[in-house]
Amino acid sequence: MGKGKAKPAKSDLNKRASNISDANGQSKKRIRSDNVEKMPGSRKMPRRAAACSNFKDKSFRLSEKSLLVETKRLVEVEDEVAAIALTSVQEEGRPTRRLTDFIFHDANGNPQHVEMLEVDDLFISGAVLPLEQCSDKEKEKGVRCEGFGRIESWAISGYEDGEPVIWVSTDLADYDCLKPANSYKRMYDLFYEKARACVEVYKRLSRSSGGNPDLSVDELIAGVVRSMSDSKNFPHGTSIKDFIISQAGLRDESKMQRGFVPGGGTTSGRVPNTSLKIGDGDQINQSISSAGITEEDEDMKLARLLQEEEYWQSMKQKKSRRPVASSNKYYIKINEDEITNDYPLPSYYKSSIQETDEYVIFDNDMETSNPDDLPRSMLHNWSLYNSDSRLISLELLPMKPCADIDVTIYGSGIMTSDDGSGFCLDGDPAHSSSAGVQNVDGIPIYLSAVKEWVIEFGASMVFISIRTDLAWYRLGKPSKQYAPWYETVLKTARLAISIITMLKEQSRVARLSFGDIIRKVSEYGKDHPAFISSNPVAVERYIVVHGQILLQQFAEFPDDNIKKCPFVFSLQEKMEQRHHTKWLVKKKMVLKKEVNMNPRAAMQLVVSGRKAMPATTTKLINKLWGEYYSNYLPEDSKEADACELKEDEEIDNDQEENGEEDSDEIEEQKVQVDGEIRKACSTNKPKKSLSSTKDIIWHGEIVGKTSLGESLYKQAFVHGDLVVVGGFVLLETVEDELPPIYLVEYMCEKDMKKMVHGRLMIRGSQTVLGNCANERELFLTNECLDFELEDVKEAVVAEIQKLPWGHQHRKANALKDKADRERAEDRKRKGLAMEYYCKSLYMPERGAFFCIPTETISLGNGCCSSCTIKATKRDEETFNLDLSRKAFTFEGTHYSSEDYVYLAPQYFETEVKDHETFKSGRNVGLRAYVVCQLLEIEASNKSNKASPESTKVKVRRFFRPEDISLEKAYCSDIHEVYYSEQTLVVPIVAIEGKCDVRKKQNLPSSDSPAIFEHIFFCQHMYDPDKGAIKQLPANVKLSLAKEKVFDDAANRKKKGKCKEGENDSDGADKQTDAAQKNCLATLDIFAGCGGLSEGLQRAGASLTKWAIEYEEPAGEAFKLNHPEALVFVNNCNVILRAIMSTCGDDDDCISTSEAAELAAKLDEKEINNLPRPGQVDFINGGPPCQGFSGMNRFNQSTWSKVQCEMILAFLSFAEYFRPRFFLLENVRNFVSFNKGQTFRLTLASLLEMGYQVRFGILEAGAYGVSQSRKRAFIWAASPEEILPEWPEPMHVFASPELKITLSGNAQYSAVRSTSNGAPFRAITVRDTIGDLPAVGNGASLTTMEYKNEPFSFYQKKIRGDMLVLTDHISKEMNELNLIRCQRIPKRPGADWRDLPDEKVRLSTGQMVDLIPWCLPNTAKRHNQWKGLFGRLDWEGNFPTSVTDPQPMGKVGMCFHPDQDRIITVRECARSQGFPDSYKFAGNIQHKHRQIGNAVPPPLAFALGRKLKEAIELKRST
Repeated sequence: MGKGKAKPAKSDLNKRASNISDANGQSKKRIRSDNVEKMPGSRKMPRRAAACSNFKDKSFRLSEKSLLVETKRLVEVEDEVAAIALTSVQEEGRPTRRLTDFIFHDANGNPQHVEMLEVDDLFISGAVLPLEQCSDKEKEKGVRCEGFGRIESWAISGYEDGEPVIWVSTDLADYDCLKPANSYKRMYDLFYEKARACVEVYKRLSRSSGGNPDLSVDELIAGVVRSMSDSKNFPHGTSIKDFIISQAGLRDESKMQRGFVPGGGTTSGRVPNTSLKIGDGDQINQSISSAGITEEDEDMKLARLLQEEEYWQSMKQKKSRRPVASSNKYYIKINEDEITNDYPLPSYYKSSIQETDEYVIFDNDMETSNPDDLPRSMLHNWSLYNSDSRLISLELLPMKPCADIDVTIYGSGIMTSDDGSGFCLDGDPAHSSSAGVQNVDGIPIYLSAVKEWVIEFGASMVFISIRTDLAWYRLGKPSKQYAPWYETVLKTARLAISIITMLKEQSRVARLSFGDIIRKVSEYGKDHPAFISSNPVAVERYIVVHGQILLQQFAEFPDDNIKKCPFVFSLQEKMEQRHHTKWLVKKKMVLKKEVNMNPRAAMQLVVSGRKAMPATTTKLINKLWGEYYSNYLPEDSKEADACELKEDEEIDNDQEENGEEDSDEIEEQKVQVDGEIRKACSTNKPKKSLSSTKDIIWHGEIVGKTSLGESLYKQAFVHGDLVVVGGFVLLETVEDELPPIYLVEYMCEKDMKKMVHGRLMIRGSQTVLGNCANERELFLTNECLDFELEDVKEAVVAEIQKLPWGHQHRKANALKDKADRERAEDRKRKGLAMEYYCKSLYMPERGAFFCIPTETISLGNGCCSSCTIKATKRDEETFNLDLSRKAFTFEGTHYSSEDYVYLAPQYFETEVKDHETFKSGRNVGLRAYVVCQLLEIEASNKSNKASPESTKVKVRRFFRPEDISLEKAYCSDIHEVYYSEQTLVVPIVAIEGKCDVRKKQNLPSSDSPAIFEHIFFCQHMYDPDKGAIKQLPANVKLSLAKEKVFDDAANRKKKGKCKEGENDSDGADKQTDAAQKNCLATLDIFAGCGGLSEGLQRAGASLTKWAIEYEEPAGEAFKLNHPEALVFVNNCNVILRAIMSTCGDDDDCISTSEAAELAAKLDEKEINNLPRPGQVDFINGGPPCQGFSGMNRFNQSTWSKVQCEMILAFLSFAEYFRPRFFLLENVRNFVSFNKGQTFRLTLASLLEMGYQVRFGILEAGAYGVSQSRKRAFIWAASPEEILPEWPEPMHVFASPELKITLSGNAQYSAVRSTSNGAPFRAITVRDTIGDLPAVGNGASLTTMEYKNEPFSFYQKKIRGDMLVLTDHISKEMNELNLIRCQRIPKRPGADWRDLPDEKVRLSTGQMVDLIPWCLPNTAKRHNQWKGLFGRLDWEGNFPTSVTDPQPMGKVGMCFHPDQDRIITVRECARSQGFPDSYKFAGNIQHKHRQIGNAVPPPLAFALGRKLKEAIELKRST
């Protein structure tokens, strides 16, 4: 490698950048000293999608057996010439390549900054890849080359695309720098941010990119800082503004404003100046030329670069070990008597308005325990008061949750959606906080206890928000009564802003002491918004007694110099001198859902929509849950709090080190099991006994022989204990503290050794139940082990229980259980050995507990049913090629020539598109399986044994509509495929399964809401070369229709074959009646509008005869759609009490007196209509999840809170009725609420009843709706039934495997992820709502004509035979939000970040910010508020449907793709899969709520199909 290269004469980027991209953004060129080469076209690499692929990874397939990933090492070459040659792909001119896993280093191999090229020779080590992705997989993997180069120059492109692309050049080639090596990343981060600053400045100044070259320096810097605020590369304490100034060639401007001296030291938080400068054409250079860029010699450059590196690394280290500021650890309590004089005389809250309980408004919205994810609303005309209704100051409540808080504040007001507006600080009376009562159209509401509050400010606006356990509320204007109580808080907030502004204006904040600030504040005029007094003593008193508000504002301010200024430390000292109490701040804020104790709840005028009522339960459920919480109640809650705080601090530090993660990218849902979990292992090595083998003898005669001729025995004596076949033994092992227990399957004499074949039994704590399991209960597994009798430590007393099933046996079983428990307690008191029992077979790989197959275990005949099952499974999974080579078996499926199969899409060349990463665009670019026909099998003759890798098949490809065009996909049936002459050879491992292709007339007709069959039709031929579609040739043979494809097909064949005098409709009615007789009589609890019942009934599995729903509008909607059902609009606690009392089981019912009184008031007709035990076959429902996250910290009232959980009542219905089947639906976080305790107790309760149980999480989008909606389900089936399986996901959807963590490190997912392929493509927004007529903001016409025919497969199915469109109505936005909506670009992924930074004039004449101020100023800690004010993507999907779509809501992406409005009720309903015929009740808020709380009917249908299969399989056996 040569040295002594000529150094570039100029190091700034003005010349280089202009060569890469001119001012008009036309051709991108690269200028070298010897030639001019044309750069390749700009490759768009948006930052959100720029995660580098690991080109070392080889594609792989995951099986149930193995999760190992095979990694193939890259080819290594010695020189750059070879690397370029091996990655060449038909190119002309100068070579260009991609570079990944790279390091830039000097001749000695020491990593160096890119800019060190200006003062030293740099070389490259890394992986070289072709510039564009290619079909040649070997070339695409790239080659690795060490120490090549030298680097001659570097440059930046990507100005027009908005993201920097960094290039380096050697004598031989140009390289696009993709991803540095992990060890080099920190060093490379700084250079990347400099490049990004160049691009951001260009975007702001270049007209071709929508910029304005006339921007002032301040406006330019402010815009760039806002754009770069989401960067995770800047260490804490680094001022992004100073960094931008130093990079922009604005050092003179910096000197004037901040006293910055080039070449000297840097103040804290400032990055030293570098040689990387902004430039893009003469026009932009001219705009900043006045800054005066001084040329540096090489020594100065080297010194500055070394200083910069040392500073950057030191800041990185500070970031990882940054201590928490003292003001954040403790909250100094404000004494009420000290601030009394600043507030009015005592007064009490009075209101004649009927207010609604906050718990009603946000009943089912809570799916998270993170306060930042709570829904956000505005509160107008509000007041705050204590438990006596006395008005109280907000500042008495800590601004952060504290450990020993003794203040409780409630509130009332009018709730509206959050429009982003705030208070003006200029003192204009029209915008004053004390302007009095406003006429606001919203919901009068009373709040639960306020837990924290925050102040956010900037420019001319201030925002004050409060949080309860259910929601955030940004405070609008207070009520006239409360305005004087609020003025002091607002004045103190203005004072904090004024002092911070005063400090910012100083060149050195340390120059202003506490006394200086007191003096300056006392000099304010009376017209100043922060005027306190002209007397410095009065000013100091005010600042000290209200100091905590000021301290919190300083603690949240991003500038460290101001955070740690002398004023802050002096104020803390003075507050402590006044003997203010210190409260410990909880770093991790947890939501604690409690009963709403607001005094307004007890007032007669108030309409409380849902009064908290302890659940009505049976004795069994009350015992199980009550015992658990009595056993796991910490004695010292304060100690528990301190431990949690310490743990949370560690977690927070980890998050600071690793950076904020997008919550939307969470890939797994885990349930952590409390307590010590010991992993049960089937390969435990028995500990050799020291006892003599003479202690071990057979007892009895030989009873038979094994298949190998070994003698079988039934009994043996081991150390005096009798061991029998079907009994249980304890082994003593070397490894485990907890000795394993085995069920004896058989015993034999083998090679002169007395052997046992046993099935492992595990304790409940070793299952997913964790500490919720009964210590006496064992669970059978399918893990087997051969061991010697001498390894047995002792015999164990255990019983396999099989109790009689049914509601009629409840009491007898309960008495037997009580006797067993008393006997066990007696043995425990006497110190006797524990006696175990076993009722279930645990299969963690299937996420289920099954009944024990007593007829196949412990037969003693030398055969083990578990071993037989495993052997059968191994045989099925073994690849087997027929001798004829016309058929084979692969992964348990038999394939023959002419069969139709699915192939993985990655085996087909296609244009690779960058996947969108905004919420509703993740499905874009994902492809379904490719449908092909097997033509012939090509097996290799080189190997004696064929394998799936060596055996290949020749296939004919069938094209899908989406392979032709998006428009074709939109207008075509999703089942349609196109015959082609295209054939190819692929390995057998590419096959994903079997399907069928028929002629259209042979396709079974179905009005099912979801696809469940792998059947396609073909009637045309497609020529991919010409892009032509032709009629299918007559000689093409497709599959014929098969008999009894599904049940209603047989029914259709019978139509017309009726007796004389009957007609078709009579026959159809009789068939419907017969089908209903075979359906399960169903009780739907927490029924809502009926989404779950709708899907289950459409599947033919159930018939909902009874439904219980508390909210009247939802109950009315259920009646409208299920007129055959008896709907009880009442509290389920009251209904259960009434049923049990009517049946004479009051002694088994635990309820409140209130529930008993309300049950007694039910009229006779309603009592007679109630279901009775024995009438109900199936119970389903989704109990409200609101309180689950409130139990994540134990205290004295934990059990009283748990008693209010509706899950207890829901389980009590199941326990009392003992239906054949039971289905629980809930939010995905149900499995992790309360650290998994609620989930585990639910499983334990169902198992205690005797049910078989299965659990899992499903993604609704994979079952045929255009919406991301993850839901947890628990199936239960009686011991006499077959437990339903999970439905197969049929649609591509960008969702990871939804895993549940079991005991140890084991994980279980109910179904596979379909992000890499599925039988059918994803349903898009256009598929869902593209045919609906245009309406405007606030559209209120409830019925209208469709105006268009349905276009897509989905539209035709969901519209059905409806002629009139209903509920195509939209929530009305206020004027400001409508303007914002109109300014959001009509393109995929557009949201608030695309709004121009400007003010707009409202019709009232008021000038307001177009961008809600709170969004950019809080974006960094809220994941950039992605999606707020967001538009849907026609080709993407809907985000999770919520109960109140609003642009600043929990799911803010609610704008129509093309129209300036919020999506309508009908569009939301379609996104959930509700047919257009489905009716909703109440006002628009009620209808949105009903839809947002519902289970998507297509998902319910898929579950119902599996339930029906289980029922029919049981009947057939």
